[in-house]
Amino acid sequence: MFKKDFPIFSQKITYLDSAATTQKPKVLLNQTDTFYKKDYSNVHRGTCGLANQATSMYEQAREKVANFIGGESKNIVFTKGATEAINLVAAGYAQILKPEDEVLVSIAEHHANFVSWQQACLKSGATFKVFNILPDGRLDMDDFKAKLTDKTKIVAVAHVSNVLGVINPVKEIVELAHEKGAKVLLDASQSISHLPVDVNDLAVDYLAFSGHKVYGPTGIGVLYGKIECLNELPPYQFGGDMIDEVTQEKTTFALAPAKFEAGTPPITQAIGLAVSLEYLKKIGFDKIQKHEKALMKTLIKGLKEIPNIQFLGDPKYKTALVSFNMAGIHPNDLGFILAKENVCVRIGHHCAMPLHNYFKMAASLRVSFGLYNTKEDVQTFLKAFHKAIGFFK
Repeated sequence: MFKKDFPIFSQKITYLDSAATTQKPKVLLNQTDTFYKKDYSNVHRGTCGLANQATSMYEQAREKVANFIGGESKNIVFTKGATEAINLVAAGYAQILKPEDEVLVSIAEHHANFVSWQQACLKSGATFKVFNILPDGRLDMDDFKAKLTDKTKIVAVAHVSNVLGVINPVKEIVELAHEKGAKVLLDASQSISHLPVDVNDLAVDYLAFSGHKVYGPTGIGVLYGKIECLNELPPYQFGGDMIDEVTQEKTTFALAPAKFEAGTPPITQAIGLAVSLEYLKKIGFDKIQKHEKALMKTLIKGLKEIPNIQFLGDPKYKTALVSFNMAGIHPNDLGFILAKENVCVRIGHHCAMPLHNYFKMAASLRVSFGLYNTKEDVQTFLKAFHKAIGFFK
């Protein structure tokens, strides 16, 4: 339906790896080209027309990103990706947490949202606690409630698992965490391109996502934070634009979000991200979800007809991606044959080793969809997958 909007598909390729990164629409490529040709300059403090124009476009991008998730521009910090956004918060908490404090994360987290908090606890002396999932892939909310205490200072959890594709009960998690006085950081990297994300509705304290996973450029990410939460965090890096006043004796810092944007920011990327989000908004999430749901139904039906498929979690809870294994054949071997057929999937632990250990699997094969995929893509994958099975059998 939307494949024509993406120039990369002028070549013969079946791309089923959108959970890793999404392809880029013409509207983004055109905007980036135009900006570099006509409007490019560094932002802030310049006096020429180019600098003023670039600054205006950059700050307008911040406002558009804020509007996309229901926040305000003052809540939006531009980073180089979701990983840096999460690390920014975790690094701040490493200086705030005390030995008697606790941090609670799920076992299904991407390493960016797992290791960052693990390290913050090691530096601060706080306790790092992990709550489990159920065999069907949903979060074990009884285990979460048992491990959430008055000592918990922050809960870090994904909106949608990048391995399981399960939409987690964020509202319930936030409500329970806030009752204990804990803050919540939401990793929205896998939800932002598939379903509406409204920070007011979810009531999260922090939220992170990457531009490249929402049809935008690489090198750009977003950290949303409630203004009081951003203000309590210390600066993450030091340099231009994040200062208020510098003397030989001391330095005072600008208010958020400028406090966290040291040096030349990702100008072109931020402007491009805003364009990609507007492209998605124009299509509408109702249409996107209906389209991707149909693709998932076709894929899971085809996989269930194949003997010895081992799903990670129950397929009925998945959205836009599915991870699985074939008994007796290593996923790397299957991936090799699929690549020969120009079918792009992801093989490995998907930066979620604790989760794979939970399922007693070293790796898995992941198929993930974007809005440009079609049922023909699914059939092409299934045909290539049967071929791969036949080769090794």
